[in-house]
Amino acid sequence: MSGSSIKRKRSGLDKLLGIRARLALLALILVAPLMLERARSLEEARNKQIALAYSEFAHLAQHSADSQHEAIASVETVLKSAAHIQASRSVANPSCDTLSASLPVSLPWIRNLMIVGNDGRIKCATLDTLVGLDLNDRTYFKRARLARDLIFSDFLLSKYNNDPIVIAAYPVSAVNPGSNLVIVASVNLDWMSKIMSDLSGRRGILAILVDSAGTVMAAPTDLARMVGRPLTGVPVLTEAVTRAINSDQQNGLFSFPSSDGVKRTLSFSRIPGTESRLILIVDEAMVAADINHEIRNAYLQLGLVCVFVLLGALAAAEILIIRPIHKLVAIARRFGEGNLSVRAVDSRLPAEFAPLARAFDAMASQLSERELELIASNNRLTVMASIDMLSGLANRRGFQSRLDFEWMKAQQCHSRLSLMMIDVDHFKLFNDTYGHPEGDACLSQIGETLAGLAAATSGFAARYGGEEFCLLLPDTGTSRALEVGEMVRAAVQNLAIPHATSSHLAVTVSVGVAGVKPSDAVNPGDLLEAADASLYVAKRNGRNTVAEHGLGQTAENGSVALAS
Repeated sequence: MSGSSIKRKRSGLDKLLGIRARLALLALILVAPLMLERARSLEEARNKQIALAYSEFAHLAQHSADSQHEAIASVETVLKSAAHIQASRSVANPSCDTLSASLPVSLPWIRNLMIVGNDGRIKCATLDTLVGLDLNDRTYFKRARLARDLIFSDFLLSKYNNDPIVIAAYPVSAVNPGSNLVIVASVNLDWMSKIMSDLSGRRGILAILVDSAGTVMAAPTDLARMVGRPLTGVPVLTEAVTRAINSDQQNGLFSFPSSDGVKRTLSFSRIPGTESRLILIVDEAMVAADINHEIRNAYLQLGLVCVFVLLGALAAAEILIIRPIHKLVAIARRFGEGNLSVRAVDSRLPAEFAPLARAFDAMASQLSERELELIASNNRLTVMASIDMLSGLANRRGFQSRLDFEWMKAQQCHSRLSLMMIDVDHFKLFNDTYGHPEGDACLSQIGETLAGLAAATSGFAARYGGEEFCLLLPDTGTSRALEVGEMVRAAVQNLAIPHATSSHLAVTVSVGVAGVKPSDAVNPGDLLEAADASLYVAKRNGRNTVAEHGLGQTAENGSVALAS
């Protein structure tokens, strides 16, 4: 066998058996017999601990399931009591005065109690802001009416405040067939989770309450982040959870090997009166972690002799190889996080790592330059995307962003905001008569004029589209806006751009003005609609005019309406 062939094989063996691997192999050879004997003595203790954990947790889980059932039963009692009260009164009109009395203070897991009318809207509620909400689209509401029995929903997000809840519905028709009312209660899932507090903080044991779709409804404090998430979306648990949910049995227990290769046991108990199930999943490896830790400690103790012998080699490897690699990794991570100034040459690396450090610094410099170029390009594109190149004003996108900003600012400062829509009169005839190049020149002159007026009035001008412009006037009332509108009309007419087909023989504009004091009752779209309507009035009044069309608010329901 040639010398070069021997060297190649030795090089391959060196790559396979690195420094740490070689030391670990030597330690294993020295202590393996003793470790095996010690492991056998600990295995029995491990099995006993797993059995004890199963027994203890099963008892706590049953207690939690009973508590959940008691809470559900109390909700059922309250709903049926309220239904009997409503059934004894008018069939068509709900009795709202007794609703608060039907909700005992001693049942804090019942958040709200409501009466839903025939039209599917809440007629009465212990929380006044819920009155008027439409529940026709809720599945539990439809099922309760069809079944004429108590129905509990799956996990829901409240229409009122988007909080996680479960809804219980009981139709009054179950007591009085002539009534179309439905008694509805929202159950506070935080209380359902508190009931499971005894199941928290247990290593290797997962306890959760899921609905019929597999969504987590309640969980102990340490698993609160899982509430609202579909458990069937967890790959290692999907098959087992689906099996538990689809089971017709009230209780069940089975073991399953998950996709990550870990053996787990799942126990489930159905909460009577609902489609929810209390699911317990035990990870045997984690439950026995303490015993496994002891086994590992035994291995370490038996290998101390080997460790001391090899301590010098490990220290040398750590200082000369591992730490420099970690430094390079940390530098690369910091660079990846956006610190473009970090460099490897200044990190006091061993001389063997100097070429790698220099190569990394060269790459970092190039990437830094490209990053700065990309940021500059993106900034230029952002500006270009918001500017109308013909008029030099902001385009519709830029105007909408400014309108939203000024609207929010005026709402915070309780100031007024005015908007005028400006349309070039008979611009199509102008294009047909003089051609599109002249039309573009005309729009460019008008844009330049509006830019000057915007600067003089602290406003913001934009080209809204085609021959239509707009001028936004922050902190300006309608009367002042009308004056500015007249300035715009006169300024455009004074440009004296010839327009043979216009009655004024010059290019003119019609201006629609609208003003509003922003509030929660109106939105920027209402201001745009009002300004557009006033522009229509200006056109109808003969063009080359300024018209106002403000915003009003009806007293009956607070909805926004146009008022001329």
